[in-house]
Amino acid sequence: MSAHEDLQHIAGEYVLGTLSAARRREVEQRLPGDAALRAAVHGWQEQLLPLAALAEPVDPSPHLWDRIERSIAPAAVPVARRPGTAKQGWWDSVKLWRGLAGTGFAAAALLAAVLVTRQGALPAAPQYMVVLVAPQDKAPGWVVQASSPKQLSLIPLGQSEVPAEKSLQFWTKGDNWSGPVSLGLVKPGQTIQIPLDKLPPLQPNQLFELTLEPVNGSPINKPTGPIQFIGRAVKVI
Repeated sequence: MSAHEDLQHIAGEYVLGTLSAARRREVEQRLPGDAALRAAVHGWQEQLLPLAALAEPVDPSPHLWDRIERSIAPAAVPVARRPGTAKQGWWDSVKLWRGLAGTGFAAAALLAAVLVTRQGALPAAPQYMVVLVAPQDKAPGWVVQASSPKQLSLIPLGQSEVPAEKSLQFWTKGDNWSGPVSLGLVKPGQTIQIPLDKLPPLQPNQLFELTLEPVNGSPINKPTGPIQFIGRAVKVI
């Protein structure tokens, strides 16, 4: 792993909160004097902001928040901000995390993001992101990323099982379209680039899904098999 990749890896896991307590303290100690690390952390915060939109805000009961506040009271003493550290931003927002805590779907989205981080597949400035999850248990299986409204990347997060004589077919549908459009057949575990030059530009909330179809694809150019993974586009920038 190159120094740049290692920096992005550390920053990504720091933002996602997946570092150990000791490793997180090391990163926090580095931040005031490491401009490159601060920039990487800020970049990850900006890229992951759209994941908050995947969760419907749900306010816990007052009783629950009282318990939470009592449990963290000793750690809630304000600390003066050291020179060079970033001020509190959206990632530190209690409102944001209340919303994210309201659904397991957001947890799936965050898991997908950290898995992509470890694979080094996240582009520098995606315009759209889609986390495709299994409809049964919301487990993330694929990520769709687009740095241009006319081309996207489909990135697997694991090896999907496909029965013999079946195939995965990739579909998309905008809110005002008459029906879904096929983006082709997909091989499990393979990252692919897909041009969208014959389709309208990508739009927020655009539907993407992978369905199980006959080996040569749907015979009627519409989904016929069960949905394996599904998600909607979130605009990043």
